[in-house]
Amino acid sequence: MFKVFTKTNPLEMPEVKRCDANDCGYNLNSNCHAKAITIGDYSNPGCDTFMGIHRHTKEIKRIAGVGACKVSDCKFNDDYECIAQDISVGFKEGKVNCLTFTARD
Repeated sequence: MFKVFTKTNPLEMPEVKRCDANDCGYNLNSNCHAKAITIGDYSNPGCDTFMGIHRHTKEIKRIAGVGACKVSDCKFNDDYECIAQDISVGFKEGKVNCLTFTARD
């Protein structure tokens, strides 16, 4: 978890520790440089922020966090917010997914 400071309150977000989707516009050297990513569509833990372009974002110092998770059956989902310490993103079955996803028991 890391804190993002806003004008009113700090927000805690899980860090995107590693991303293997190297053809994404936010990815450089297996690091995600989006401000925040969104995961899922209720049952699939896909990275909704993925952009399949080869031109990378100019911001390379920023560390991405998980802004929202829409996969309600993940054990790290609490009210559509990710509560994992950090996540990894990569390919699963040919799709860019949150590899930290773990189904609830």
